[in-house]
Amino acid sequence: METTANPLDCRAHVLKFIEETRVVSDNELQANNITPYHVTKFYREQILKSGYYDQLKYVVQPSVEEFESPGTLDTSGEHDNTVAPGLQHKYAQTGLLLVTERCGSYCRYCFRKRIVGKASDEIAPDLDQAAQYIARHPEMTNVLLSGGDPFVLSTTKLNKIVDHLLSINHLNSIRFGTRMLAYEPRRFADSALSALFKRIHKAGKTPMIVAHFDHVGEISCEAEHKVRALRAQGVQFLNQSVLLAKVNDDPEILAATFAKCHEIGVRPYYLFQARPVKGASHFQVPLRRGLEIVRGINQRLSGIEKTFKYIMSHYTGKIELLDLGQDGRVYMRYHQNKVTEKIGTIFSRPHVATACWLDDLPEQ
Repeated sequence: METTANPLDCRAHVLKFIEETRVVSDNELQANNITPYHVTKFYREQILKSGYYDQLKYVVQPSVEEFESPGTLDTSGEHDNTVAPGLQHKYAQTGLLLVTERCGSYCRYCFRKRIVGKASDEIAPDLDQAAQYIARHPEMTNVLLSGGDPFVLSTTKLNKIVDHLLSINHLNSIRFGTRMLAYEPRRFADSALSALFKRIHKAGKTPMIVAHFDHVGEISCEAEHKVRALRAQGVQFLNQSVLLAKVNDDPEILAATFAKCHEIGVRPYYLFQARPVKGASHFQVPLRRGLEIVRGINQRLSGIEKTFKYIMSHYTGKIELLDLGQDGRVYMRYHQNKVTEKIGTIFSRPHVATACWLDDLPEQ
């Protein structure tokens, strides 16, 4: 998308969408929560030379369908269980520490309407309060720095955040969720980051990076180099891919993505059923098709490569999608839940042909 001033109206913008070009006003932008964004030179060059631009352009460019969707971000109830500013104890073992509202990339299936123009270091949750809560909950064994992308923060700021966590004995890992490995891998050339990861190790915890490679075309040579260098320093890597219509809803593409992740030492962790974000619902893949894709992925992978789970993140917990039975019901299992007794419980609901989400399925 390019935003330029219209000489006839200084408040008008020319937006170049995939489908068409449109002139819109500032008021229309505000009413529809469309935020002008930038794509890093590195990321644009990577997807152009990767041979997958026809798919990855849907991540890079907004669509008219998004633009026409009013309202604010639908987080599927995620913020209903925020117990302190910046902290979600959404799952028994995991605390989500929301350290920034900014994402380094344009992840519109998740953060489209949360991207803000503030300086990254302006965002500061009450870290003392969050740390006190974590300390009182020994079942919480890991904290994921998220909310947007923690690596848009300066390393100095990240050190100050980690200061509040290192003395909590029952934490065994500190995790950083990021798209920056795909979007701007040069961020990981910062020597101060290596020192930060060493501090975490010295405190008896494992530093982990949860990457978001959604497509094999996003795994550049430079990203691979950075991953291998950080792994040599003891940083562990997981990968969460999001199943996105038109982008990676293809078992061959996802199998290649997971195989490449394994090759460079990034363990495929989850394949996420895309959330129903207002204005980006056209990214969603029907549950039946998602299960077909998962079968196709597993047919193409072998052994330890089949470590990923097909997960639907819902306000009732993380739910693993298992299969569509011959009885016409979708079978699922609670993978993570704040109520530990629910974890591992299998349940089912009748399938509906157009269903993309748990709430699309009747409860009978």
